[in-house]
Amino acid sequence: MQVTRRQVFQMTGAGLGMGLAAKTGLLAASASTAGNAKPYEMGRLYHGVAYYPELWPEEDIDRDIAEMKKLGINVARMAEFAWSTMEPEEGKIDLSLFKKAMDKFHAAGINVVLCTPTATPPIWLIHGHPERCHKNEDGEIMSHGARQHASYEHPAVRKACFNIIRAMTKELGKHPALIGWQIDNEMKAHVAEDFSDAAIANWRKWLKQKFGRIEKLNEAWGTHIWSQYYHSFEQVPAPVKTPFLHNASLITAYKMFCRESVADFMKAQSDILREYSDAPVTHNDNPAFNIHHERSMRAQDFASYDAYPNDKQWGSLVFRSDMYRAAIPGRPFWLMETSVSHNGWLGNHQPPHPPGFLQAEASLVYILGGEAFCYWLWRQQRVGAEMPHSAVMSAWFEPTIGYKEVEKVAKSREQLEPFLVNSKLEVPQIAVTYSDHARAMIETENLDKREGFPSRYRGVIEMWQAQVMNLGYHRDVRFENAELDGLKLLITPAMPYVSETFAARVLKFVENGGIWIAGPVTGTRGKEHTVPTDAGLGLLDKLAGVKTRFVVPLTKTGAQGSALGLTTELSGWCAAMQAKPGTKVIGTIDSGVAEGNAFITERSIGKGKVVVLGAQPHGDNSQDFINKVIEHYAADAGVTQKYPVTAGTILAPRIDKDGNALWVVLNMDGQGGEVTLPAGSVDAQSGKKLPTKLSIDKYQWRVIKPAKA
Repeated sequence: MQVTRRQVFQMTGAGLGMGLAAKTGLLAASASTAGNAKPYEMGRLYHGVAYYPELWPEEDIDRDIAEMKKLGINVARMAEFAWSTMEPEEGKIDLSLFKKAMDKFHAAGINVVLCTPTATPPIWLIHGHPERCHKNEDGEIMSHGARQHASYEHPAVRKACFNIIRAMTKELGKHPALIGWQIDNEMKAHVAEDFSDAAIANWRKWLKQKFGRIEKLNEAWGTHIWSQYYHSFEQVPAPVKTPFLHNASLITAYKMFCRESVADFMKAQSDILREYSDAPVTHNDNPAFNIHHERSMRAQDFASYDAYPNDKQWGSLVFRSDMYRAAIPGRPFWLMETSVSHNGWLGNHQPPHPPGFLQAEASLVYILGGEAFCYWLWRQQRVGAEMPHSAVMSAWFEPTIGYKEVEKVAKSREQLEPFLVNSKLEVPQIAVTYSDHARAMIETENLDKREGFPSRYRGVIEMWQAQVMNLGYHRDVRFENAELDGLKLLITPAMPYVSETFAARVLKFVENGGIWIAGPVTGTRGKEHTVPTDAGLGLLDKLAGVKTRFVVPLTKTGAQGSALGLTTELSGWCAAMQAKPGTKVIGTIDSGVAEGNAFITERSIGKGKVVVLGAQPHGDNSQDFINKVIEHYAADAGVTQKYPVTAGTILAPRIDKDGNALWVVLNMDGQGGEVTLPAGSVDAQSGKKLPTKLSIDKYQWRVIKPAKA
């Protein structure tokens, strides 16, 4: 079916992902009644700060607001660390300071996002109660004094959290300044799995719910190995210290339990917020945090993330924008925290941003589908662990080194706003898969140990996303259970377990004309982190029409393979395959222990194809090789969203309300860039005709109306 540009605009709001949203409750509270809900329409761009009235004299609020107005700040986030101010003694809750602050912000036309303060419980909650604290795998109990020290698994901690949240939302949930809630703050940024007694008790309940009978667990995990057989769920340990290593099944399962439990705790918070407030809910996430990111979206109405890149790390902003934009379809994301100039805490600090970089950061977030760009923080901390961190205003209330850069952001926001609120980002035709289950598995068993290869799962996914980005393609990063609407090419690297549910969704996608590239490591493990016993890549063998002969490590073996006219060294765990009838061999292992077998295969199913890339290209020409594979199958799939920009420059393709194309081109590397335009393209701001080769100044953007081909 031919899709018009006007239909593309409509799909981004109403069509794309609505099936997923309805299934998982991801629509905004105001639109969660489903069927007849209107698509979210973004009416403005937000420019915000984190604000802490509890740390400064109350009389400073008016002065702060006046200064914010000068800078075009139109939203303030507060209260995420204020529990001891709100409830200095158990049961004695006073929210008057925040009510007064919100009254003043509302009078000034500045909106407020309120946070639940559960990241920093007050001393009365844990003093004399070490059992209420987080315990790490070494048995160390976290002390009061920083944040994230309490165990969210303990019933007394949960009760106290829910009490303060209920009080906040009852008293402040209908305040006219309030436009959103943030759950907690950077959930599990500083701690990983919880090994407290309460956590381990809940772990065993989780196992019983998951397996029903202990015999099923024993069978799934193969527990007769090393005499690990259990007679009851109460006997199953958490993966605390042991002389060597625990069973991979147990380690991965415990990670999944902890991360799912945190996501469910977030959902319980949002359920309370929604009882008394219509304001939408979010959480300031980051792919590094130890939560189940996809499951956590059940608690949220719009996605947010934090990022503190220096000027050389701008690619991480693109990656996170691609990921959180797709996390809750139909709603724009927020960047909730970034530094005005430099990140810093007692142990470290970064160099200040070069002039213009902050404006480029903000512009990037806005053009890639963001609704808000917010700083941590408004006024420099005079005490605590983060005194070296940059802010808009100094502790002595003078403009900081970043103040003028914030002014530039305000001007850029004002200029971009009319274009961005009246257009939507095109639905990407290429996506890279992100799987929380895969992340847990890779953390348990890192399957590529070569030097220079990303040591973390998110690094692998970001590496593939960057490869697609650097080729000039518009792209998404989509969760494992996301719908595949609008896609033509799906790349799934490093997903050891391919579930029947995921395979069924992919099969439908392929039958309808999509191409799926199952990247290195994909399919090499079973659901419970075991080795498949029916085929080398489990059900992927059948789906791909191959027989996997070996799954063998090629790191440091010098093995080479060739495909599509190129040769590359191969690394990591390799699926050495033989093609069954109807499947083509695209890449062959030319040397090494698996010589003569295929490492790239292609099978046509319906209108599309399943492609297996069974080993990781390595060496000097590995990027060229991966580029060749991506471009070959992007062309085969009919991907049209490839844009002629130079490296370090980003192009965001958008569609305005009249169905016309709108390109926003932005230089991010500070070197300046160039875009090739169709003849007859014009500048959207001035209406002037543009040359076919248009230079983009460093850290600058241009809004372009490209001529129709």
